[in-house]
Amino acid sequence: MRISSVSFALLTGLLLHFAAAAQNKVTLSGYVKDSLSGETLIGATVSVSGRGVNSNQYGFYSLTLPPRDYVITVSYVGYQSRQIDLGLATNRSYNILLAPAAATNTEVIVTSRRRGDVNVKSSQMGKIDLSMNQIRSVPVLLGEVDLLKTLQLLPGVRNAGEGNAGFYVRGGGADQNLIMLDDAVVYNTGHLFGFFSVFNGDAIKSTSLIKGSFPAQYGGRLSSVLDVSMKEGNANKFQVDGGIGLIASRLSIQGPIKKGKASFIISGRRTYIDALVKPFVKPTSQFHGSGYYFYDLNAKVNYIFSEKDRLYLSGYFGRDVFTFNNSQRSFSANIPWGNSTGSLRWNHVFNQKLFSNTTLVYNDYKFAFNASQSGFDIGLASGIRDLNAKVDFDYYPSPRHKLKFGGLYTHHKFTPNILSGKQDSVQFNPNTNSYKWANEAALYLQDDIEVSSWLQANAGIRYSSFSQVGPYTIFQTDPNGNHTDSTRYKRGQPIRTYGGFEPRLTLRFALSDASSIKTALSRNLQYIHLVSNAGSTLPTDLWVPSTYIVKPQKSWQYSAGYFRNFLDNTLEASVELYYKSMRNQIEYREGYTPSLKDPELEFVFGKGWSYGAEFFLNKTRGRYTGWIGYTLSWTYRQFPGLNGGERYPAKYDRRHDLSFVSMYELNKNWKLSAVFVYGSGNAASLPVKFYILNGVLTQEYSRVNQYRLAAYHRLDFSATYTPPSVKKKKLQSSWVFSVYNVYNRLNPYFLYFDQEGSPYNNTLKVSAKQVSLFPVIPSVTWNFKF
Repeated sequence: MRISSVSFALLTGLLLHFAAAAQNKVTLSGYVKDSLSGETLIGATVSVSGRGVNSNQYGFYSLTLPPRDYVITVSYVGYQSRQIDLGLATNRSYNILLAPAAATNTEVIVTSRRRGDVNVKSSQMGKIDLSMNQIRSVPVLLGEVDLLKTLQLLPGVRNAGEGNAGFYVRGGGADQNLIMLDDAVVYNTGHLFGFFSVFNGDAIKSTSLIKGSFPAQYGGRLSSVLDVSMKEGNANKFQVDGGIGLIASRLSIQGPIKKGKASFIISGRRTYIDALVKPFVKPTSQFHGSGYYFYDLNAKVNYIFSEKDRLYLSGYFGRDVFTFNNSQRSFSANIPWGNSTGSLRWNHVFNQKLFSNTTLVYNDYKFAFNASQSGFDIGLASGIRDLNAKVDFDYYPSPRHKLKFGGLYTHHKFTPNILSGKQDSVQFNPNTNSYKWANEAALYLQDDIEVSSWLQANAGIRYSSFSQVGPYTIFQTDPNGNHTDSTRYKRGQPIRTYGGFEPRLTLRFALSDASSIKTALSRNLQYIHLVSNAGSTLPTDLWVPSTYIVKPQKSWQYSAGYFRNFLDNTLEASVELYYKSMRNQIEYREGYTPSLKDPELEFVFGKGWSYGAEFFLNKTRGRYTGWIGYTLSWTYRQFPGLNGGERYPAKYDRRHDLSFVSMYELNKNWKLSAVFVYGSGNAASLPVKFYILNGVLTQEYSRVNQYRLAAYHRLDFSATYTPPSVKKKKLQSSWVFSVYNVYNRLNPYFLYFDQEGSPYNNTLKVSAKQVSLFPVIPSVTWNFKF
């Protein structure tokens, strides 16, 4: 009883102390915005005497300080910094406007980071923010601006193959990256079988990649988080942007619905290869009517009800459509696939220290194959659909301390493989047992606190759970695969539930104003999985849930790094070491061939691990900017049912990976950029023996990924010309001239073995042939804005 009384007295004293401290302080809060468009700025730094906060995902900031006069410093990448004299006697709301730091008459490539020393001072490890101006400056395939290909130039991130938009982070698979567009998960990120990403640069405001210990607000993946935010639309004036390239054109329209209160943006992109080729295909050709195209549509509306309430409604709709006709064989096929997302978000400011966001998300990814021949129709469908609700809170006790907490719930519907067909009047109905349903939920708490001038901590805890639910039927089978018994589950009835805690911790130790050491650890659980029989993300790959057979993937990641800035924060340098262990990894069994069986019956399970070092040197200011990134890494997998149970290099193992990105502002009219990449060859399984069996040449393969293809390297170049502006002319334009693979390097895409002669007269010769995709490719794009 005495202990309880003492504890109560201590608690009361602490509460009175904090209450008294709060009474002696006032709070400055508001939004940081672009002065020209009214767009909120994510991650802008608002500081006083070197201490401050970053604006959150919606541009909101909050500073609690003793009442007196202050000089507030505000800075953000690509914008002119501001110093504002403010007298704080009481709580105050103050919106801050920053002007773009236009070094020319058009957009600047890059001027600075959010804050010059964020590389050193921030507690976050492995996080890189890229502005769209940087991404636009990087030369790319066929002139199509592609943020995913730009991310592949960063250390620790490698591509999925020649020209492919898929990426792997620190030895993880393509499905281990959480990719979000306005809080909606994007399950398929590629167009044209992965050669272009689904992100239209004209509609994107900001991009952040976290490849280390990501904050507790994120979960459900093992390797990385890519958080992409769409533009909100110009709140001050109407604006039209667009571009015409070799294979696609873009058009964006944005402007105020009610000036200063509501705005919108609509942005579209479409390829026109099909339209260009169509006139050259004669109606008598057996392939008349065949073609391919893709398109994207982004739309967003936002409305400010008051300084405390804002509403955002955004959506994305994208499709690839491939059609094939062969009149001679009376065969036709139509293969559409793509994503549809919708996000409704409500911001509410409870008080000047507490900010909340409530989000509702609809997400649908579908793949379909429809074919017809001589009166027989067949259809195959797969995909995943989500309904998601979540709420997040930001609380700012002081400039040194920020809390973030919240929770989410997602209802999943999986369609691994659904087959239907029709022969004349006979209808074949799909097997509804192929559908799988699941519920996923999580709660998290995250605390970012500056303990002292030399120590800052970012600690978080997340609890997540995942349940496979009915309706579903589990069949028991005999050794021949015949059903002997079954267990039926009703709608919503739990079949198997998984869950666990996911701790996250990052510590930053300041060595000086220009250098620091950071360490981090994190545990992550992943409940949904993309299972692929190829080396890249294709629309035919299947998303499957954790079930009574498939367990969640689990990982622990440990990392440490040294961070140092030079030349008044003009040069940022870092070295990061990491080790990641992974459990319950999934692959197809040995000898697997695609079928209509439940795919989880074809899986094998094992473990993996990855470790390496990442070196990064980044010049952030001046006419010449760019970076050098180098990664030395090892990635292995081990499965009892594969490779005789011995470990083998993962298909995305790459020993050496080097990227050199250079951007130079020659003058007000010309900007030059170049990219050089080098990477060790991909791991591959190749035939080691050939023999004749029943008159057929038969191959015997090596151990899994025993061999390496030739090294990959390439040089790209681009030049952007912006004509001198004319005051009375509203139209602004620029020309982008680019060359992909300047010295025509024939990089290996895959190998195959060709045979000549006959085994019956001893003239048989077997030789390896290399397939390469892209030679030197010049392109030109015209961009415009008015």
